Amino acid sequence: MITQQTIQQITNRIDIVEIVGEFVKLKKRGANYLGNCPFHNEKSPSFTVSPSKEIYKCFGCGKSGNAIGFVMEHEKYTYVEALKWIAARYNIEIEETVTSPEVKQQQQVAESLLILNSFAQKYFSKNLTETEEGQSAALSYLKHRGFREEVIEKFQLGYNLEAKDDLVTILQKSQFSLEVAQKAGLVTNRNDSFYDSYRGRIIFPIHNQSGKIIGFGARVIKSNEKAPKYINTPENEVYVKSKILYGTYFARQAINKFDECLLVEGYTDVVSLHQAGIENVVASGGTSLTIDQLRLIRKHTNNLTIIYDGDSAGVKAALRGLDMALEEGLNVKLVLIPDNEDPDSYVKKIGATPFRAFVDENKKDFIIFQLEVMLKDAGNDTAKKSAVVNQVAETLSKFHRAEDFTKQQDYIRQCSGILKIDEGGLTTLVNKLKREKITKEENRQVNTPDPYPVDSGNNVPAEETSSLLINDEYQERNLLRALLEYGLLSWDEERTMADFIFEELEHYSIEDPNLDSLLQVYKDYYYKGLQPSTKTLLYDENDNVRKLAVLLSIQQYELSPRWDSKMEGMNINNRDVSRQDVTMSLNYFKLRKIKKMFDENQRDIEKAASFEEQMDLIKIHNVLKDEEQKITRQLGTVIFK
Repeated sequence: MITQQTIQQITNRIDIVEIVGEFVKLKKRGANYLGNCPFHNEKSPSFTVSPSKEIYKCFGCGKSGNAIGFVMEHEKYTYVEALKWIAARYNIEIEETVTSPEVKQQQQVAESLLILNSFAQKYFSKNLTETEEGQSAALSYLKHRGFREEVIEKFQLGYNLEAKDDLVTILQKSQFSLEVAQKAGLVTNRNDSFYDSYRGRIIFPIHNQSGKIIGFGARVIKSNEKAPKYINTPENEVYVKSKILYGTYFARQAINKFDECLLVEGYTDVVSLHQAGIENVVASGGTSLTIDQLRLIRKHTNNLTIIYDGDSAGVKAALRGLDMALEEGLNVKLVLIPDNEDPDSYVKKIGATPFRAFVDENKKDFIIFQLEVMLKDAGNDTAKKSAVVNQVAETLSKFHRAEDFTKQQDYIRQCSGILKIDEGGLTTLVNKLKREKITKEENRQVNTPDPYPVDSGNNVPAEETSSLLINDEYQERNLLRALLEYGLLSWDEERTMADFIFEELEHYSIEDPNLDSLLQVYKDYYYKGLQPSTKTLLYDENDNVRKLAVLLSIQQYELSPRWDSKMEGMNINNRDVSRQDVTMSLNYFKLRKIKKMFDENQRDIEKAASFEEQMDLIKIHNVLKDEEQKITRQLGTVIFK
């Protein structure tokens, strides 16, 4: 286990904006940062990061937590793996206590693939540059293709020797598990003997977003009709092909800079374009685009330009995934490379500047291009033309954001003109498909009970965290929020605001068990002198406490700092409202409790068995009424019965 001292050192060094910014494009919005949530399909940004509170919260799907939790959720790491990832980023040395054999084995299994891949990459790179076979067979081939040493080194390209078990021998000498190496795809087992998988192939390491090598693509050099051109790592715990785009680690900053992602088909296309200075490019590996790959792009930009070969296979490959791209809110353009060229050969043929100009001048609108291709295939066949109309309407029905309405109408106008059909008829068909989709979704929701009800008080669609709250107990929640935010401030010369709140709660109870648990944890921290706050509770061992601390502390909206310049002298943003906030939170909390006591007392009066019991209950009624009026006078509120 990692020592508490190391964990404390890690948490003290964490900058949540830096950590989340490794994976999400963030923009400053007031005191917080805003971006598109990486955990769900989101069209408008609702993912908020608070640097002051060191927490993130998505007001769309409800995901929330601290920097460590974000890394765990996003990278699918264990707690220990996330701590080690953050420690490595900040150059913090990890100290670990003695762990049980079971836990130690689990940690080793979790890290073994990444360690093995890193070792194998160094072996492959050394083969390429330091062995006679690698230099003559592979390095000479790469240089003949126009790849310079700096780009070969940047992408950590390598070579696997033709010997049947050279890598196997080295792995055994280095005491690596050949079973793990088989899972990593580096070796194969035939008749109980292990052999190298990528013999005589150039190796392209595949990196995740944090730069760790998760797999390899191996390209054959010699022409061999029986051998596949590329062999890729089989799917395992760290390599899932549908969630990977080759080159993302190297392209992230350039994609953010140009606000555009260029998508090509192959590894060499990416390497060539990077060498030419065009770095905002990734590759799909020749497969159809998946939702996860599209969402990976949307983390950095909404603008996707697909650059594929101009042959029929390239066209069909480019068209696959269009509807998913539209549903993800991506603006998709298509560029087809002419003359049987691919991006690799074409950029080398004409140069970087003309290539950029070619891409900018030849971007085709994806929807219009798809329509033209389908019409060409349909020819004069009436039935096929009818199918084209339905397909176009289905595609246009994917636009569902309010801000896309004008774009959708423009597409309907253009498509109806190309199809030579009535614009109103196409509009009707598109709307019909949208209604059917909505009805189908509504029926699905009616038939599937929602385990996480919507928290209508804050318009926050709930997830696990909001299911911890009783929907009508907003006053309890707001009081706990004020305690977390202001509890350590002074109420007067002798008491903190926490002391004041505890005193006021002596005759009241918190009904929600999770909120009451949070209050007790806060008190436990407080009376032990541990300075409880949102930040300290973020690392509490109780998962519910951590989730509630986040949920209560971050708000979806905040006042614009421009109010202070518009309302001179008012000091709207920076004035101290802590006493007012605590007082009002307490008073509204009490009013709700008193209302419940009224209702219970009224029922007791109606059920009273004697006149004396009834008179005692009426006295309680009057006491509650006096307390209610005292609170409403403080709030300036009138209660109507």
